[in-house]
Amino acid sequence: MSKAMELILAGYVKVRDRRALVDLLAHRRKVLAQLEAVSGINPENAVTAIQDELALIEAGLEELKAPPGSLPENEWS
Repeated sequence: MSKAMELILAGYVKVRDRRALVDLLAHRRKVLAQLEAVSGINPENAVTAIQDELALIEAGLEELKAPPGSLPENEWS
């Protein structure tokens, strides 16, 4: 994964911007679906990179989850 993506994710987690992470996750899933539908070229490296990004975005969202038993934060803040 690129250093830029790592910094973006770290920033979103630091400021607890769940909405940005959810939007980024949806975008990357869309890109992955488009790559998997490509024919005529081998998008394997790009698919692997997107899958790595998805895993890190999901991990960032996990960090923002409220502890069990606590009141959830506003998801769209």
